Formats: sequence, structure tokens, C-alpha cells
Amino acid sequence: MAQTLIAVVGAGVAEAEGMAQAEVVGQLIASQGWVLICGGLGGVMAAACRGGKLAGGQTIGILPGPDPNAANPWVDIAIATGLGEARNTIIAQAAAGLIAVGGEFGTLSEIAFALKLGKPVIGLGTWQLYRQNKLDRTIQVAQDAEMAVALLKALV
Repeated sequence: MAQTLIAVVGAGVAEAEGMAQAEVVGQLIASQGWVLICGGLGGVMAAACRGGKLAGGQTIGILPGPDPNAANPWVDIAIATGLGEARNTIIAQAAAGLIAVGGEFGTLSEIAFALKLGKPVIGLGTWQLYRQNKLDRTIQVAQDAEMAVALLKALV
């Protein structure tokens, strides 16, 4: 039976609030029986994986470099791609949906790939998109981790 993969994306170096939110997101993903997939490194990725593991879940890290040992300690399955930022497309493609917590330009690329693929994206303190000077609400905004997971659950 195939398991549902949910991506958590965000900066490799993040502030304490984003890290705390990401850890709760990871816990809630695991409590749904979903598998957490991320970039496998530090910051938001590590916090989400830590939360997932604390809740008894499974985690997958799609690493940008060639060394699987570069994964954070809470990654169960480390896939070393050697693809650099191009690995962001793999994360977006593999996931049924994506929760973005904060983030930099790499996070923005993951959001864009997910949206292009028609995957639901929930934003928690992350990017907003504008088209023709109007806010594009394709990224659904959550106020906290619980709301982010609830929104995603309704969409996947």
C-alpha cells in the first residue's frame, strides 16, 4: 500500500519561531500516518524531521549533495542526489502536498514546482505571490502548525 508523502520545506538556517512551528508540523504529519519528505539538511528540515520522529513517524531526506551522511540525524531514508538545488523538483514531485515554513529562494522554488504540478501548498510565514498586482491565493495561508496540517488534510 502506497503511503502519502508530505513535504515540509523551509530555510536551512531558520529562526527559533520557524523551527518550533516546523517541529510541530512534523509531529502532526506523523500523527496523520503520513511520511515526511524534505531536503534532509538543517533548519526547518531538521526541526520537521525531529518532530516527525518524536511522534513515531518516518522521514525521507532528498539531499542536494552526493553524501548521504550529510542528512540531519532525524532522517530515516537519506537519498543523496548530487543534483544541488535541482533536487527541489524531486521533493515537489514526490509529495502529495507541501507545507512551507518561512524560507528563502530555495523554498520559493519548491513552492513554484509544487504549484506547477498542481499540488496543494500551505504557507506558514512564507512567501506570497502576486499576479497583475493582485494577491494570488494559490498558497493557502495558515496561522499555525495545526491549521497548516488541517488545511492540507482537506486537500490531499
